[in-house]
Amino acid sequence: QVQLVESGGGSVQAGGSLRLSCAASGRTFSNYAMGWFRQAPGKEREFVARITRSGGATAYVDSVKGRFAISRDNAKNTLYLQMNSLEPEDTAVYYCGASIRYLPRNKDEYDYWGQGTQVTVSS
Repeated sequence: QVQLVESGGGSVQAGGSLRLSCAASGRTFSNYAMGWFRQAPGKEREFVARITRSGGATAYVDSVKGRFAISRDNAKNTLYLQMNSLEPEDTAVYYCGASIRYLPRNKDEYDYWGQGTQVTVSS
């Protein structure tokens, strides 16, 4: 069992930045690949970024490449998402997920989820 709690969301103007955090507790954090997903009103939950257990490999959806950066601090059991150059299209509830797979490929391969944090980007 893994418990995940997101924080750091808020409202920002287009072009601004936010840093999301996901605090994990329960089973050993470093044994899980971690990911960020987001869900906008009327849309499915979509993949944003993923990081492997030790932080050695990352992946991003094309729409956020060059703007977002996923990272983790295993000593603090915390996952981060640095979001720069935010656009109105980034508006969504952002969720962190944990996966027992080494390289989860989609949302169905994540096993635990947080409750989400709202990000709103205005133009």
